[in-house]
Amino acid sequence: MDFAFILKKVISSAIMPLSFGLILALIGLIFLYKNNLKKAKTYLTISFIWIVAISYVPISNFLIAPLETTYKKLDIVPKDVNYILLLGGDMENRAWELLRLHHKLPNAKIITSGYEGRGNIPEAIKTANILYNIGIQKSSIIIHDKPKDTKEEAIKIKQLLKDEKFILITSSYHMPRAIALFKKEGLHPIPAPTDFKIKDRDKVLSVPNGNNIKKSEIAIHEYIGLIWAKLRGQI
Repeated sequence: MDFAFILKKVISSAIMPLSFGLILALIGLIFLYKNNLKKAKTYLTISFIWIVAISYVPISNFLIAPLETTYKKLDIVPKDVNYILLLGGDMENRAWELLRLHHKLPNAKIITSGYEGRGNIPEAIKTANILYNIGIQKSSIIIHDKPKDTKEEAIKIKQLLKDEKFILITSSYHMPRAIALFKKEGLHPIPAPTDFKIKDRDKVLSVPNGNNIKKSEIAIHEYIGLIWAKLRGQI
């Protein structure tokens, strides 16, 4: 497996918000067991405040909002598009947008993507199998099960579509990076963001919870991805 890909995964995992907070707590515990109470209190206090902050609605929404609001939902669907790319797996969220667009563009080819990751079956194949089972013809689906990330998918799509425009479905928070990567390859994606994490029911006066930690982690992951792509000249 590509070393740069592994390095990116390791670094991003280590500096995720929750991981960072737990590392601070671990350092605090080390100082505690060494009887350095002053440093132990400092690190444990910072860790507690940090974890509470990233699990609080206003903070998590503040982090993810710039990503989610870059592109709006695709309400006016162009009729002259022949391909719809569902980026990655996630049949629970992204695929609902695929089904909505496929209903409006029944003759468009569907491209599924996603490698096997930690499993045995690539996400692209899993998604395709589900689509087959709900009645979509095999001839309507193209499977891309080799690309490991969005950059590799952009290269693969360039080989297939050349200069032809297509609809790109991915989570709203991932769309800015995805669009930048695809356009860098000279492609013409039409953004169809979905899986929005900020909800109308979010309240300022709320208790910290795990959903907000996840939201903060998603946002930081995307910012790291954008920085990484810029450093490597991918966008």
